[in-house]
Amino acid sequence: MKIINNGITTKANCGYQRIDEFNTESTEKLAYHYKEILKLIGEDSEREGLIKTPLRVAKAMQFLNQGYSVDPSEILKSAMFKEDYSQMVLVKDIELYSMCEHHMLPFFGKAHVAYIPNGQVTGLSKIARVVEAFARRLQIQERLTNQIKNCIQDTLNPMGVAVVIEAQHMCMQMRGVQKQNSVTTTSAFTGAFTKEATREEFIHLISAKLH
Repeated sequence: MKIINNGITTKANCGYQRIDEFNTESTEKLAYHYKEILKLIGEDSEREGLIKTPLRVAKAMQFLNQGYSVDPSEILKSAMFKEDYSQMVLVKDIELYSMCEHHMLPFFGKAHVAYIPNGQVTGLSKIARVVEAFARRLQIQERLTNQIKNCIQDTLNPMGVAVVIEAQHMCMQMRGVQKQNSVTTTSAFTGAFTKEATREEFIHLISAKLH
């Protein structure tokens, strides 16, 4: 008897078989190279705990970098609606996980994104999906901030966009300077948000505890 639940096929009393969807050729090539990496750092790639590690890492890397196969502008276009609303729309505390392109170590934190509509709005979840699409690539925080801003500005043509990202970088915490409590903040603004009053309202809202 088979039981299918959340993409996992299980066989009663027979363990389980996980269903994964990854590019077979890419997975095999990545796994081969990660096995070689294990050898080069002095590990025994054939010991029990590491036999399946190259395959696991190959799949993990594809998952962590899946943003290359996504067009963020199409995400916004999939849920664009005409609406007579011209006040700030803010989605804050969007969790993000990305990988630094310099050391391929994670950085993670939160993004705060706002825009002022100009006749068009988009689904709120689409803002978070745009953040995810750009974050799931090899990145630097500065570029990520600009990419989110530019995508929303170019696609929705709003009266202004504001993006602030606060993140911790494992390349600073695990290696190098090893400063565990450091947080990096980047920001980018267009249109109405270049005006001090509007920008201050945005900063106040992302700092306030309204929920």
